[in-house]
Amino acid sequence: MRTTRLGPFDHISRLTLGGAGLGEVWGATDREEALATITEALAAGINLIDAAPRYRNCEAVIGEAFAGRLPDGVRITTKCGLGAPERGTVASLLEASLDASLSAMRLDRVDVFFLHNFLADSEAAFRFDDALREQHVTPWTQYVEEVVPAFEDLKARGRIGAWGITGVGVPSTILKALRHEVRPDVVQAISNLMDSPGGMRAYLEAPRPRDIIREAAANGVGVMGIRAVQAGALTSAIDRPLKDTHPEMRDYRAAASFRALCAEIGEEPASVAHRYALSMPGVDTVVLGVKNRQELAQCVTAEAQNPIDSTLLARIDALGLANG
Repeated sequence: MRTTRLGPFDHISRLTLGGAGLGEVWGATDREEALATITEALAAGINLIDAAPRYRNCEAVIGEAFAGRLPDGVRITTKCGLGAPERGTVASLLEASLDASLSAMRLDRVDVFFLHNFLADSEAAFRFDDALREQHVTPWTQYVEEVVPAFEDLKARGRIGAWGITGVGVPSTILKALRHEVRPDVVQAISNLMDSPGGMRAYLEAPRPRDIIREAAANGVGVMGIRAVQAGALTSAIDRPLKDTHPEMRDYRAAASFRALCAEIGEEPASVAHRYALSMPGVDTVVLGVKNRQELAQCVTAEAQNPIDSTLLARIDALGLANG
């Protein structure tokens, strides 16, 4: 598998194994299949695994898979959903979350530790109430004054190799974080042909994923592309029960022309969507949401193919799906 540089790390595989699929966020699997998927991913050359406490049992699966002994060259990330805690508690909360993740994965450090919630200025508007905002949104001032110093301290003490942000918060604030004097090492950014965050979008501001990717690249911040298939909307069929009004179902219906184009050229939509994400300038590695070996194999095959040629890229973009 081809490799790239991701922030401070060299020789990172172009595909990252995402923990959400292993933890059954994207549909049912079982422990044996999750473990087998990890084994197959490493055999295919994937050397980065993206975990999080919110991904249900994925950290425990990682702990079982490696029993505390990562193979040479394999790197692990995890995350912390912080919200807006009481002032002065950020450092202890981040470290407690890190401790719990390390215990579950049977490790003594991770390579990247992410802030796993929205980041926003105080005036930003959201679709949820103040109680949920406090739970899911870290204010910009708290990020600058407490989160960034806490991450830098964890890095200085060797508890983490680097830190990052999940770049799905309010776009103007994410862009500000990427320009800040102390920038994250890595950002996770929406990287799909619809430019859609789907159900992750709770803010009212328009999504700007390509601007975020460009800004990250311009400032030396590594980019992990997420939602290449937009949570299933860019596949042949949604494989888990969702209401017709769910954002992913709306995107699935909107992507009918994309599926028709894939049928015309004789390719699977998921494969083309992954190749599209891999072809996006500035995206260093694409995080997979696979939950089994069959889905993994399709993605590995897509990565092994040549990048999408300019003619097909133009045809996909001409469908007019990239409207956020």
